[in-house]
Amino acid sequence: MGALVASAALLLPLLSAAPPATAGRPPAPGALQRDFAAAAAEYGVPPSVLLAVSYLQSRWDGHGGAPSVTGGYGPMHLTDARTALASAPHHSHGPEDPRGDTSRPAKRVADAGPPAPSALPPRLRTLERAAGLSGLSPEDLRTSTSANIRGGAALLAAAQRELGHPVSADPGDWYGAVARYSGADDTATATTYADDVYDVIRSGERRTTDSGQVVALAPDPGVAPKTAQAAGLGLRTADAAGTECPVTVACEWVPAPYEEFGEGDYGNHDKADRPASQSVDYIVVHDTEATWDVTLQLVQDPAYVSWHYSLRSSDGHIAQHVPLKDVGWHAGNWYVNAKSVGLEHEGFLVSPDAWYTEAMYRTSARLVRYLAKRYGVPLDRQHILGHDNVPGPTGAAVRGMHTDPGPYWDWAHYFTLLGRPFTPTAGPRAGVVTIRPRYAAHQPLYTGCAKPGEACPPHGSGAVRLHTEPRESAPLVKDAGLRPGGQDSTTGVNDTGARASTGQRYAVAERRGEWTAIWYLGQKAWFHDPRTRPVAVGSRGWVLTPREGLAEVAVYGRAYPEASAYPAGVPVQAMSPLPYRLLAGQRYVVGDRVPGEYFYAPSFDTSGHRVVRGEEAYYEIQFGHRVAFVKASDVVVTRA
Repeated sequence: MGALVASAALLLPLLSAAPPATAGRPPAPGALQRDFAAAAAEYGVPPSVLLAVSYLQSRWDGHGGAPSVTGGYGPMHLTDARTALASAPHHSHGPEDPRGDTSRPAKRVADAGPPAPSALPPRLRTLERAAGLSGLSPEDLRTSTSANIRGGAALLAAAQRELGHPVSADPGDWYGAVARYSGADDTATATTYADDVYDVIRSGERRTTDSGQVVALAPDPGVAPKTAQAAGLGLRTADAAGTECPVTVACEWVPAPYEEFGEGDYGNHDKADRPASQSVDYIVVHDTEATWDVTLQLVQDPAYVSWHYSLRSSDGHIAQHVPLKDVGWHAGNWYVNAKSVGLEHEGFLVSPDAWYTEAMYRTSARLVRYLAKRYGVPLDRQHILGHDNVPGPTGAAVRGMHTDPGPYWDWAHYFTLLGRPFTPTAGPRAGVVTIRPRYAAHQPLYTGCAKPGEACPPHGSGAVRLHTEPRESAPLVKDAGLRPGGQDSTTGVNDTGARASTGQRYAVAERRGEWTAIWYLGQKAWFHDPRTRPVAVGSRGWVLTPREGLAEVAVYGRAYPEASAYPAGVPVQAMSPLPYRLLAGQRYVVGDRVPGEYFYAPSFDTSGHRVVRGEEAYYEIQFGHRVAFVKASDVVVTRA
């Protein structure tokens, strides 16, 4: 994340002690499909209902017995957060100031820490109930795929009986039980979840899972869910008044406070008038390290920090905290904060998979589509940023910047849900490439998930590792901001120094055989890109390079105005370049041309707030794993 646990490493995964469900050997072809059919028959659940619920939870993946970010296990996402927490290391990483405004004292927040198991709500303990209903042991439900599916079927059948509905062969008769399975405590979220399940039933799905199993759900466009069953769930009505959300999601208003406290301090965001005052150009994706309940408690604390929306893992429910016109303190860079919307995705721990439910991905994508349309934000990776793509505002801040959502966030799937899949727009010898590995099959080694230097369990990733030479044994490229001493980057799961992520676009520097070099942090960076297993596709785009006569140009983490633009009473903000060099002959993909801007908001009293704009313009570029800015007067822009 960035905001929720300012010192937490949000991509420091849990190394689960649970053995994989396959017990060391791959499952027989068709075994997973047969497991669904057998569980459906045993408990009288229509197969399409069981398959569609599982798809919305996990896309049928088992994740080798490792828990999700909210302690869910297996294809049915049976939650046992108590067990997950018992072996979850709690880490800290980076002294990032979420506000990221160097003109004010750094805003430090305490590490919330993981919740006590006794404080976990029932929605994070469904595996315990599945064990009681099915007679299966908790260990089997966590580690055996077939047992996990049986446990999920038992929960659905129990919900159907408790709601007084027949155990029917008609999928439409199970709407209430499906809504109950979501774990939502409000009607709107439960019904949104159930509607998504029935959309999957209508359209059908087919997918190869993380265990190599092909699972198919035939489309049933004629299914007629009995939506009136939702009235019998006995759930609360969430207060959606004042929210700024699309009608396709369930949203409620849980306001972050704007209050004074202490000796002139205030929190936990800044009042503004966007987009009249400043344009909204970025949407920043974070993850958290707190339960939903703790998340809501923190964002309502005036001494804490803030973000605009929180998304719940189990069902995709959304809470809005800060009006979109106002500025949240979430990204660690004041320039980005002033021009962005922050989305926090629930997760109090991160497993080796760092997997999220399909329900969360879907509602998050709907929210992002809504925000992008409202503010004209392009749906690309230079505007839809992970927190790990936000630049340090100054050189001193680079090492403390956060690394979430990290290399296991599935950007390819997310952008498919956004309606902007990453497809080739140029030929295989194009001068620009878009990073796009095959997520499930692309499994680079990461270390440090549980212990420093220890290998993380193999898992799909959307990130590509970058080398100094076109060979696997070559050192990784250096990041002068992260390691001023000149050390090589590492395979650490939180080390972004030699990493390119799905959807990011880079200018090609050279090609040799199966290897491609891109310009990255002022150097050539090589990645293995064999024709049989490509990890990038050709793209069109604009690139820039230093103008003639300049051997190098400065690179910045923020696009602030020139000194002469500041009016009396507004302190001039130093244009502190980052510790990188963009050299003559190098090329970087261009995002936007933007004016130099600074939002001056030093106090609770908004009468002195100002937006300062200068004559100096900047280009946003994809410079490394993070974006950066260069002065337009220093460069020339050409078509790649």
